[in-house]
Amino acid sequence: MIQIRPARTSDVKSIRELVDSYAAPGQMLSKETVTLYESVQEFIVAEYDGVIIGCGALHVLWEDLAEVRTVAVAQNFHKQGIGHLILNKIIERAREVGVKRIFCLTFQTQFFGSLGFTEIHGTPVEPDVYSQLLRSYDAGVAEFLDLESVKPNTLGNTRMLLNL
Repeated sequence: MIQIRPARTSDVKSIRELVDSYAAPGQMLSKETVTLYESVQEFIVAEYDGVIIGCGALHVLWEDLAEVRTVAVAQNFHKQGIGHLILNKIIERAREVGVKRIFCLTFQTQFFGSLGFTEIHGTPVEPDVYSQLLRSYDAGVAEFLDLESVKPNTLGNTRMLLNL
């Protein structure tokens, strides 16, 4: 039976392996291991027979805005609904913390679209919020703001948004 639960520090090595399996072919940005530990409380994992087979994270960017990050499912578990289970849990968590909109940067537009995400252009925040977000050192915020500095890393990705 598949269990969807919050990640623990003991899951980080498995999350690292999942991220690496997608980062190597250029389907996902790589993350430093220290970054995974620092953000472990943002992660949801899918576990099957004691093995982590999927992950995803919710990273709050602003009062009403968060980003879905690092959604990955082990290749041999594709097309079994595990990604949907993870993303539904992330959406539930977003509602719990008061987020009204969730952003993602993805190649998997059909997957995210099936859960209500729509493609966006531009940055859907007020100018004053935009100026505050510019002060963040977080790469995901730079991606959300569509800053030129992150273009080489995100070339070809689609920016999508879900209103809750």
